[in-house]
Amino acid sequence: MKHTISCLVENRFGVLARIAGLFSARGFNITSLTVGETEDPSVSRMTIVVEGDDRILEQVNKQLNKLIDVIVVQDLTKRGFIERELILVTVKADGRTRSDIQQMAEINEAKIVNMSSNTVTIEMRGTGNRIQEFIELFKPFGITELVRTGRIAIAKN
Repeated sequence: MKHTISCLVENRFGVLARIAGLFSARGFNITSLTVGETEDPSVSRMTIVVEGDDRILEQVNKQLNKLIDVIVVQDLTKRGFIERELILVTVKADGRTRSDIQQMAEINEAKIVNMSSNTVTIEMRGTGNRIQEFIELFKPFGITELVRTGRIAIAKN
C-alpha cells in the first residue's frame, strides 16, 4: 500500500539529505518526494510517498520524529487529502496527428505549451491516477520526453 506522509521541517541546509538518508539506510523506497516552502519561509513541507505495510509506516514515523529538524509528521493516507501532480510530456506530432493530440489535450483539461514541426509539449495537472491515465493515452503517439513532479498533498479539513 502507498502511504502519503506530510512532514513540516525546518528550512535548513541538509534536512532533505538526512531524511532521504533515513529512508535509504533502512531500505525503504520513496516513490515520490516533493519539497517546498510553506507560508512561513523558515518551514518547508515535504510530501513523501512510500510503499509498504502499516509496520513499515510505523517505523518511518518513529524515525522521522527522532530527527531534530522535523516539526510535525502526518500520515495523510487515513485522514483524507487533496493531491496533485504536474506533468510535461512531449509527443511526436505530424500533420495527421496534430489535431487529434490537440483535441485529446483539450478533453483532458491539459494545456499545449509548445509546438514544433514534429512535436507537441503538453502540460497537465491532476491526481496521480489521472496523470498515469494521461500518459497511457499519449503513448501511442510516441512520447519523446516526460517530466513528472511527484505528489503534493494537503489534508482535508
